[in-house]
Amino acid sequence: MRAFPSGVKRLVPLAACLLLGLNRLPAATLVQLSLSDMIGQSTAIEHAKVATSWAAFSGPVIYTHYRLQVSERWKGPAITEIVVFGGIANGIRQAYAGTPQLNPGEDYVFFLWTNKAGMTHVVGMTQGLFAVARDGSADPALTRAASSEHMLDARTGRQVHDQTLALKLSDLRARVSSELGAGKAAR
Repeated sequence: MRAFPSGVKRLVPLAACLLLGLNRLPAATLVQLSLSDMIGQSTAIEHAKVATSWAAFSGPVIYTHYRLQVSERWKGPAITEIVVFGGIANGIRQAYAGTPQLNPGEDYVFFLWTNKAGMTHVVGMTQGLFAVARDGSADPALTRAASSEHMLDARTGRQVHDQTLALKLSDLRARVSSELGAGKAAR
């Protein structure tokens, strides 16, 4: 067996500490998406209520699965199950910065995309998730909270600060329909 030089022996523990430290960095960097970007990138857009949730491992990653009750779809097929990175499974907790927090019984408008593995995620982490106000209104307010994660402008590559976005359900429905073209939006 060949011995390593003493300089290499000293660097191995340092390199291991650096790698372990990088693994624990809490920040994510996102590209800021406009409403038009989200409409175009989504494979499905729908208004749905979160029915139930559970977490499970998929390889080394824990995903929280959410079962949805779809009340209205505006693009693509009705999606009844989505996943979010992180959760608690088999007594192990994984957390990922920037992942949306969903509450069973709550209504949301989801901008969704399905990856090649068949898992459906919210577009842009929290950017593609609008909470529906519980005010009993026929045209409730929607709110997408500003992301606290590092965000870059797609055109300039410069860091930007996200803004809370609020609009009425009817305004978002009309915007999606307009951008998809009349007759292309699913109802």
